[in-house]
Parts: sequence; structure tokens; C-alpha cells
Amino acid sequence: MLPALLLQSSLLALAPVDLAIIILYFIAVLGIGLYLKSYTKTGEDFFLAGREMTAWVAGLSFLAANLGSLELMGWAAAAYQYGILATHWYWIGAIPAMLFLGIVMMPFYYISKTHSVPGYLQLRFGEPSRALAAVTFGFMTVLMSGINMYSMALVMKVVLGWDINVSIWVSSLTVAVYVVLGGLLSAIFNEVLQFVLIWLGAILISILGLIETGGWAGMVARIKTNFPGADYTHLWSTLGNFQDNPMGIHWTGIVLGLGWVISFGYWTTDFLVVQRVLAAKDLRSAKMAPIIGASFKMAVPFIVILPGLLGLALLPEHLVGEGQALATGGHSYNEVLPLMLARYCGPGLLGLGITALIAGFMSGMAGNVSAFATVWTYDIYRPFIKKSATDAHYVSVGRWCTIVGVLVSIGTAYLVMQFLSIMDYVQALFSFFIAPLFGTVVLGMLWKRATPAGGFWGLLCGTLSSIGMWLWVKLDPSAIQYIALSPHAKDMAENMYRALWSWIVCVTVTVAVSYLTARKPDSELVGLVYGCTELPSEGHLKLYERPIFWAGIVSVIFVILNVIFW
Repeated sequence: MLPALLLQSSLLALAPVDLAIIILYFIAVLGIGLYLKSYTKTGEDFFLAGREMTAWVAGLSFLAANLGSLELMGWAAAAYQYGILATHWYWIGAIPAMLFLGIVMMPFYYISKTHSVPGYLQLRFGEPSRALAAVTFGFMTVLMSGINMYSMALVMKVVLGWDINVSIWVSSLTVAVYVVLGGLLSAIFNEVLQFVLIWLGAILISILGLIETGGWAGMVARIKTNFPGADYTHLWSTLGNFQDNPMGIHWTGIVLGLGWVISFGYWTTDFLVVQRVLAAKDLRSAKMAPIIGASFKMAVPFIVILPGLLGLALLPEHLVGEGQALATGGHSYNEVLPLMLARYCGPGLLGLGITALIAGFMSGMAGNVSAFATVWTYDIYRPFIKKSATDAHYVSVGRWCTIVGVLVSIGTAYLVMQFLSIMDYVQALFSFFIAPLFGTVVLGMLWKRATPAGGFWGLLCGTLSSIGMWLWVKLDPSAIQYIALSPHAKDMAENMYRALWSWIVCVTVTVAVSYLTARKPDSELVGLVYGCTELPSEGHLKLYERPIFWAGIVSVIFVILNVIFW
């Protein structure tokens, strides 16, 4: 059947050994799901992997759930478009937030024994806030899952010429089977496997590319020759003025919009990643998991951003935006990673590289689907549809919800095909739902005066303001100078500032309404808010066993990397 799926327009053709590697991967992930089915009997097992994961397993899964199409294809494309500035999404746009989650926020998520972030909002602010967060999160996860499906199908079409519909259905049904069988436990173990495969496959491009260019210095010299007058290789030095860098952004947008709002919003409140940490076996493991994830996260640009920079140095033709590529028949930014894969990988290596891409897409897809099943079951179905049922009933609902989530995601994958820019679509979703949610959660944890009414209205107004600003710019493109503070701003800069403004709206409304409404007594905030909760002491642990020690080590390395690539 496979030869019938291959088209003449493919960049590459699979050798038998490549096909064997891909088939072996699919057999492995399905085998893991089947094996772990016997270990997922209760709701705790299915939705939170029995809370038995070690810090290392939870930490690698925490990171792997984020290594989907957004990471592999999207940011390689962004690196070609914006240069090394895309690395900010991995360093200042991730590391401080991951450490903050582990040290500051994880104790409250874990001690409260919540199954989800909307579940925490229910305990802190009540049912209306939980319902709003659950509905918006469910909507976002199926859209994000569709992005993973579409991106994988696009890679298979561009690289191998496979029919895009077959790619979508094969990958999505495989994910549905192993998540239905083993729940979060299966998703976590497959994500750890996928993490290893992603690194083995993607690092090949970076190593071989640097060899061809003559190292970092040689790559920088080639980029300057190919793109005279543009600086693609400095991280901070070009951010003093909007017009001095390819993104058209000021350092305030990177530090406040990305480093504070979007980053902290995603890594501390997006249940897709927080769910993995909640599966840890104890509080210390739950605190260590994001710190372990952060240490690996700092290295991810070397397999994701570097191929985009190598594309600037090595690809003879200049890649263009998706719309222009469709009009001219050329290659778009989104194809830089498969083009680099085609450049270097022969039989065997190609199979490993393609498997790494498939693993990344399926990892992101599985993360979204398992998170969607948990939030739907515990935060929508149980409180609003059937409050009192057996644990087995909720597990059954979770399994059926997984299937429904996959089918809806397939529909959204076809919806994504109608958009010219996947990255703008993704970042718009984050600014709509993640940025305001972070404002609500962080105030709820750190400020005991925040009231249920304040939490709900702040979240609602923040979300609506973000959508409103996005529509304003779509209807009147000149409005970008007001949202992003400069007429030179590009779409990515607009996303950063829109997220910042929506967070400010959320916090302002929450504070104002809280001062006008009655707060909960301290006795109802125990385990939910700083100042009302006694956290477990770590005084009995040796210094090198404490999470705060390793967070400090990661912080020092983070600063050094930013100075090196300044």
C-alpha cells in the first residue's frame, strides 16, 4: 500500500531500513500502551499515572510534552525568519518560569491534590472560575492537537510525498489507542521514549551542519554574506531599538511580554505540562521535575534553533512566508527543518530523523489529548453533568473522551490548513487563554485578598480583551503600532505585547473587583495560598538534595548562556 502513497513531489524516498525503523517505532508505542493497560485501573492511575513517577521520569515527560510540532518545525522556521532571537522562547521564555513552578507554585498544586489547574481554581475561586478555565482550556487543547497533526502530515508530504490525509489519520489513531489503553501513564512513558528519539534524530542536523560550515564562526560568516545588513546571530544586543532586529521588537516585549506573561503563563498554568509534574510520587519529586526539565530545556535550541540558523547559512534559495510559497511554488519557512533533513540524512539516518519528527508530533498530540480528557472528565463532566458516580465510570468517560478529543482534533487539523501562518495561530491562542489565566492563578496563590468574584471577572475580562485586540489588528493592520508600540513591529512582537496587556487587564480587574467583594476566611484558604499554608520543611535534607540548590545551579548556567550569546 505504501508505494501508492508516494508522490513525485517528494524530497526523499525511504529505503527499507528507514521504513523498518518507523514501523518499529509504531509497534513500540502501541506495545507500551498495551502493557501499561493493566496498571491503569483507577482514576488516579488513568489521569495522574498513580502519582508514582520519579522526578526524572516526570521531568523528562514534562519537557517532552512540549517537544511537539511547535518546537521542531515551528521554531526552526522562526529561527530562519528571526534568527537567534527565537532562542528567547527557550531561555528567558522558559527557564525562570520552570524554576518558579518548581519552587513556588508546585507545593500548592501538589498539596491541594488537585487533578488539574481548573481544579485548583475551583478550590480557590469557586465553580464559575473553574468552568470558564476548563472550557477555554479544552478549546485550546484540541486546537493545539490539530496543529500537531497537521504539522506532522505536512512534513510527511513535503519530505516523503505521503498523502496528507493518511498521515493525519495514522498518527492520530495511534495516539488514541495508546492513550485510551494506558492513560497518562502510557503518555508519560511514550514521551520519555520520544524525548530520546527526538534528540538522537534532530542532533544529526546540527552536528553535520556545523561541520559543513566550519563551526559557529563559519556559520555566522556565511549568514552575514547571505543576508548583509541584518543581524541574525545576537540575542540581546539588537533589542535596544525596534528597527534594529529582524523581529521588530524592543527588549521590553521580550522581557515582560514573553519572559513574564507568556512564559510564566504557559509553564505554570497550562495543564498540558503541569499534569506531568502532578504525577510525581512525592512533593520533592514534584519540585525537582521542572528543575530537571529546565536543565534539558536550555540545551533544546541546539537541536531546534540551530537547524534554522544553519538554513540561513546553507540553503541556496531564500525561503519565504507560507502565503508567498503557495503562490510561487517555493519553499516556506515551515519547511526549513525537513529541507535540512533531506540535505544530510541517507538510509538509516533518514529513518531515525523521520522517526524523531513523528515522535515529536505524537508527543505533543498525546499531551494535548490526555490533558483534554482529564479536564473534561474532572472539571466539566463530574461537577456539571454527573456529580456522583463510581471511579470506574469516570475512567470510562476519560477513555471515551480521549477518542472524542482525537476526532475533534482531526477536524481542527483540517481547520489549521486554512491558516497561512501556523506560528501566529499558536501564539494568538496563548495570548487569548494562557496569559490571563496566569494572572488569575498567581494572584490566587500569592494574595489571600483575591475573591471568587475577582478571580472570575479578571479571567473573563483578560481573555476578552486579548481576543478584542487581535480582532482590532486584523480589521485595521495599522493598529499594531498601538498594541506593539511600534509601526516596525512584526506579528510575533504583537503577540508578546498583546499577552502583556491582557495580563494587566486581568490583574487590574481582579484587584478592583476583589476590593469591592467579600473574601474567603483564612480557614478556607489553607493549602491554597501563601500566608495561610504551612509548607513542609526541607531542613532534614542535605544541601545538594534540596530543589532550591539545583534551581540555583540552573539559574547560573542560564545567565552564562545569555552572556555568551549576547
